[in-house]
Amino acid sequence: MSTPLLTVENLQLSFAGEQVIRGISFNIYKGETFALVGESGSGKSLAALSVLRLHPTQAYLQADSIQLAEIDILRTPESELCQVRGRRVAMIFQDPMSSLNPVMTIGQQIAETLQLHFYLNTQQCTEKVLALLEQVGIPEAQRRINEYPHQLSGGQRQRIMIAIALAGEPDLLIADEPTTALDVTIQAQILQLLKKIQQENGMALWLISHDLALVSNMADRVAVMQSGVIVEVAENKTIFTHAKHQYTQKLLNALPDINYCAEHAKPEKETLLKLTGFKVHYPIRKGLFKRVVDYVKAVDDVSFTLEEGKTLALVGESGCGKTTLGKGLLNLLPSTAGKVEFAGVDLASLSTEQLRAQRSAMQIIFQDPFAAMNPRMLVLDIIAEGIRTLQLDITEQERISIVSSLLQQVGLDETALYRYPHEFSGGQRQRICIARALAVKPKLIVCDEPTSALDVSVQKQIIELLKNLQKTQNISYLFITHDLAVVAEIADEIAVMYQGRIVEHGTVDKVLRHAEHPYTKKLLSAVPVLVQ
Repeated sequence: MSTPLLTVENLQLSFAGEQVIRGISFNIYKGETFALVGESGSGKSLAALSVLRLHPTQAYLQADSIQLAEIDILRTPESELCQVRGRRVAMIFQDPMSSLNPVMTIGQQIAETLQLHFYLNTQQCTEKVLALLEQVGIPEAQRRINEYPHQLSGGQRQRIMIAIALAGEPDLLIADEPTTALDVTIQAQILQLLKKIQQENGMALWLISHDLALVSNMADRVAVMQSGVIVEVAENKTIFTHAKHQYTQKLLNALPDINYCAEHAKPEKETLLKLTGFKVHYPIRKGLFKRVVDYVKAVDDVSFTLEEGKTLALVGESGCGKTTLGKGLLNLLPSTAGKVEFAGVDLASLSTEQLRAQRSAMQIIFQDPFAAMNPRMLVLDIIAEGIRTLQLDITEQERISIVSSLLQQVGLDETALYRYPHEFSGGQRQRICIARALAVKPKLIVCDEPTSALDVSVQKQIIELLKNLQKTQNISYLFITHDLAVVAEIADEIAVMYQGRIVEHGTVDKVLRHAEHPYTKKLLSAVPVLVQ
């Protein structure tokens, strides 16, 4: 085989004397897709950051060699590395909201890379930015170029991150969970785009992912990482058909199956949530006096019911209004029209104080776990905040005991109590957010992509946890997701959302096996299937 583009030999990373990456070695070749898979917290993202010397300052990095083509990464001065990062090697980070600058437009942020590495005038730069936005599937690029990150959906922010990384035309692209927040149709487009760029430019792709079906469709070689060690490396077909290591076999066995469609023979119960003609419209203002010229119909005339102890999955492409609907029905966003009834009570009829009292019965798990937590608060305080507010008679020791139990339920131990959010991986942060939602014993939880940041083994644990909680505590879920295989495992009914409207609604079996709407059929055809 040809000379490797990237060579990593005996890479080690330590925090306060404790090794989190324990001597990993691998090569990546020009034009190759190399996938690194493993549990959340296994060190995958830290390995990628360490190769770029972007590891946390409190960590101690050691390696025999990190060689990118002719560049010795370990011995290159930081000033020269700034010209390497973004140009020779680029990275799509896992958490788009915390990686984008909130006070710069998306056009300015993409242009920043172009201006740093290429000699382009203003017009050329703008044309290139628009081309990149169209490449990654951002609709109405001419209008979106002047918008800010908070005005985009989670999936759209992820696509902006991809556009920024591609702007420098790198030799090596490190993609850390690049399609985590994307629906399956856009995911397929992005993967086709990355493959096309690889073929045109010979770019190498280092793919970090927990989606084994995606990896089986994309990768040439796969490395499996567990607790800071690469336990198995093999060609794609070999690892998915003849996995040798016990941990690799465990990951494969934990994959959700879209054909599962478990029988959900639950008896009819009382209606917990009822939406009637629900709308969330945002005005578009133009001109000197900012007159309203039109509306963005984020949620447009949506009606459905959700019974006690059941799960309604809300699926659809990024930007179709799923998250807006979830926040709107909880009154976290102002609605334009329609009626929301919870346990027979019209929420619009409640006073501010009554609505606040109702909050404990209606909780939400947000899509972006890092942005959803106060970075200055300990995990103990984050989870206990609701308990402290709503259950005044509980002692501090009882609160600690409750929080410890919740952490164990979501797969974390007591050592997490006195740590901060930045000390955890993306998947671990999501588990903390799930524990926080469960802390006040709600009747309804709006789950906004609760498993998108989790590896398959932990994802399976969380799905089982949510199902068990539903059985024991009769909790209802509005489960917002783009992962149809997860839907098959957990949902009773599916509502398919497209451009702010529900276009198809029915039981899991009916929608997944006998879809009627063309958009639903398109979603199903785009689901990645494990290639063996």
